[in-house]
Amino acid sequence: MKTSLSLVFVALLAACAVPPPSGSVYHAYQAQNEQVIRTGTVESVRNVVIVHPESGVGTVGGAALGGLAGSQAGSGDGSAAMGIIGAIAGGLLGQRVEAGANRRHGVEITVRLDSGELRAVTQAADELFRPGERVRLLSNGYTTRVTH
Repeated sequence: MKTSLSLVFVALLAACAVPPPSGSVYHAYQAQNEQVIRTGTVESVRNVVIVHPESGVGTVGGAALGGLAGSQAGSGDGSAAMGIIGAIAGGLLGQRVEAGANRRHGVEITVRLDSGELRAVTQAADELFRPGERVRLLSNGYTTRVTH
């Protein structure tokens, strides 16, 4: 029983994982699509937190696991009460796990384009940018990313 609960918990956590909005990650539908490239100079870089909306999977999964685990304790009415307490505690814990999994470190990169315009792009902090560096902005009309 403990092994199956562990597997369910791991599966629920995996379902909460969201790929970061990285300048280096492309979705399959973005492959082989032309992008407009503009060049410029980094004006500033600011650390930010990128938060994805919660799906509720962590709360529901945690409540289910907590309820199952709690109901295994005691017998009769005590078992039901422990199941309820376990469901509430599991739901709260699951919500916090999902909230943490949905937060990513990011950067807001302000770029002065060669045309003189300023643009700011927010993306995952998986590449280091410094003021004064020359960069490229790649845009497809929906998504813009900054690269070296």
